Amino acid sequence: MAAGEDVRWLPRRCATDLVLPGNDFWVFDDRLLLVNHFDGDGEPTEPELTEDQNTVKFCAAAFEAVWDRAVPHSEYQPA
Repeated sequence: MAAGEDVRWLPRRCATDLVLPGNDFWVFDDRLLLVNHFDGDGEPTEPELTEDQNTVKFCAAAFEAVWDRAVPHSEYQPA
């Protein structure tokens, strides 16, 4: 793969049996979690940083579960 971000798509119908965090997030080095929060209008509010290992592990595992079933951008065909 060329340098750059690897984008994948997971249709919601393929995620029914996954347990997913309720917020958008980034995991850094399997130790730090940045959680993005949004207000009722979809505008970003103050992000949250945590090193709580239970929360970091949960979010990292959720990401891996989604990533394993997601379709690479180059192969994705909208329904």
